[in-house]
Amino acid sequence: MRRSAAALILLLGVGSCMPKDEPVMLPVPIDLSVSPHIRIGLMLDVARPVFTATGGLRVIDPARGEVAAYPEDVAVEVRARGGSVQVGDLSLAMVILAPVEPAGGVMLNNRSYGGTIELSRGADGVRVVNRITVEEYLVGVVTAEMGTRRPDERAALEAQAVASRTYALRHMEGGGEQAYDLVATVDHQVYNGRESGASMAAEAVAATRGMVLTWDGALIDAFYSSTCGGQTESGEAVFVSAARPYLVAQPDLGPDGVAWCAISPRFQWRERWNGAEMAATLRRTLAAERLSTDRATDLREIRVLGRTPSGRIGRMELVGSGGRTTVSGSAIRRVLAPADGRLLRSSDFIVRIGRSGGRIDQVELEGRGYGHGVGMCQWGAIGRARAGHDYRTILMSYFPGTTLERRY
Repeated sequence: MRRSAAALILLLGVGSCMPKDEPVMLPVPIDLSVSPHIRIGLMLDVARPVFTATGGLRVIDPARGEVAAYPEDVAVEVRARGGSVQVGDLSLAMVILAPVEPAGGVMLNNRSYGGTIELSRGADGVRVVNRITVEEYLVGVVTAEMGTRRPDERAALEAQAVASRTYALRHMEGGGEQAYDLVATVDHQVYNGRESGASMAAEAVAATRGMVLTWDGALIDAFYSSTCGGQTESGEAVFVSAARPYLVAQPDLGPDGVAWCAISPRFQWRERWNGAEMAATLRRTLAAERLSTDRATDLREIRVLGRTPSGRIGRMELVGSGGRTTVSGSAIRRVLAPADGRLLRSSDFIVRIGRSGGRIDQVELEGRGYGHGVGMCQWGAIGRARAGHDYRTILMSYFPGTTLERRY
């Protein structure tokens, strides 16, 4: 869980399905006899989004039908007004934008989206939601999550399609009154609409149409991330209430003892800070976590207090002259975030500290892997595909004991 999650594109850098420290959803049945539609939150609060479409745009009021149309050379700006959204002279609780050409796409920020766009009032602006069939959505997800792949890696795309379909449908079971089912970022699954180079992803989605993973007949929590580093993580070590018999910490090594994901460009990594950079980082990140920022200015030691079943750091302690601050779970990757604001690549690392005159003047982390490590390892799936594993074998390796079913 994906990234993103920036999109993986070629480097699979997302680590999708990111931990949100949220309880597992209670299932609400949905009709899976046909490919359902899904609602993807593209932007939850944007001031004035602008849309176009090849062949023109239709403006639809859900209560009255089509109320306006714009030619393709006209950009349509939408803004919030009171509790409604305004398009031209129209002010409505919800506006639906659809391309005049049925097979066309609605353009937003130079990206094309199939289906329709639903616009409503967000908290501080316009909420933009893409309503689309699950199968077309998956083509965009697989392309964004896995990037352009070689022919001998197709099984990894098929495994990703099944995992992403299961993940999406599982979230749709959450139901509720929310205006969208998933967002288009690494908080759920990366989705950039229709992307170039999607032909192999489209083939992978078509080849696995309707296929999902289940446990005792129920859709599983199909988490995944970029690079496990040769050892997957248990569900409960990362996600609240996610102890699952199929989300276990286990080695992910080939017959030669080499990690399947050793081919990942992020299999091994380093992060470094000097004393001033570490202080600046901790001032920013500890405050964001609502922890004391005292350790930012008096840091003397970083101690590992406990590790998870996979060997990742589960609890650490920032020790200062005036006290100690404990950081646990997914907060570790946020507190030790690099200067560019992204999450630390993983919590599987060792700490090296350099001192001058008793004070820390350098902190270096040497780690491996990218993402939370729960469930399917995307680069591991690619390594397995190269070795000739089919998508069923790949999925059963990462979600042991589950059943592969066709739901529609």
